[in-house]
Amino acid sequence: MPTWKVAYFSGVGGRPQIMLENAPEDLEVTLVNPALSEDEKIELCRDADAIISSDLTLNLIRECPRLKLIQTLSAGYDRLPLEDILEMGIPVANNGGANAISVSEQTLALMIGISRNLMAQWDSTTRQRAWRSDLYQTDLSEVTDKTVGIVGLGRIGRQVAKRLTGFDTHTIYYDIEEIPEDVQHEVKAEPVGFDELLETSDIVSMHVPLTRRTRGMMSDREFGMMKPTAFFINLCRGPVVDEAALYRALTEGQIAGAGLDVLEVEPTPADNPLFDLDNVIITPHMAGQSQETALRAAHFAYGNILRVLNGSEAESLVTPE
Repeated sequence: MPTWKVAYFSGVGGRPQIMLENAPEDLEVTLVNPALSEDEKIELCRDADAIISSDLTLNLIRECPRLKLIQTLSAGYDRLPLEDILEMGIPVANNGGANAISVSEQTLALMIGISRNLMAQWDSTTRQRAWRSDLYQTDLSEVTDKTVGIVGLGRIGRQVAKRLTGFDTHTIYYDIEEIPEDVQHEVKAEPVGFDELLETSDIVSMHVPLTRRTRGMMSDREFGMMKPTAFFINLCRGPVVDEAALYRALTEGQIAGAGLDVLEVEPTPADNPLFDLDNVIITPHMAGQSQETALRAAHFAYGNILRVLNGSEAESLVTPE
């Protein structure tokens, strides 16, 4: 017999099935479709002890007097009114790094894809049916032995650095937090200042949360500091980057190319000029998605909810900037 109620915000597809199949017996999980009206959502959530969502209104939260935890399945929490929620005494926790492996693997995929210009090779061979064509004139490079700068050495950044050890890269990082020396040693990453990272890296990879501090942190000044042969990779949040500045950097030769899983506006307009550039690979904010991620996220979320409902403190708590 379930003891507590959890409202889980999700549409249809594979992840809801995984979440429902892995729910502990103590939890009654109610599926809430984000497309419902605000009043319909409130009706489903009113007696919830915990909510699993990364996008809630303050109005809905106020209508849930039993709420003891808001748990996200993503690393990001920028669509939640965080400060207001915390002022109400309701803790917020993110996914505890459940998607870190998946995002780090796609980070490496984009690094390799843009360095090897794989999309041009694919287009020439598969779409145009032109074997090699003029690809001999295409500049191809390797990730191995390059200097890779990681901006944000959190859970995802560390997984990226760990995987880069197999490529014998010189990995540097910038983070506003103090990273323990044993972690630096484990992932073979060296701390440097932000400007030094931009100036010396052959690949710059972004792995920071979206906050007031990080919004627009990559703009004209920052792209102007990068090498003209360098690649820019972003798999965190689109608004971390001034997209117009990125477009200028890509078209004016300030940087060589970019691999992006996130954009400033999502879904991005069909006429986004980045789509027209040959030196960009864009994926639709799918880096954190995998069957393994969904299972890890389910286990972590439910374990965290039970931890709180049984009187203990949640793990992976989110704090204000």
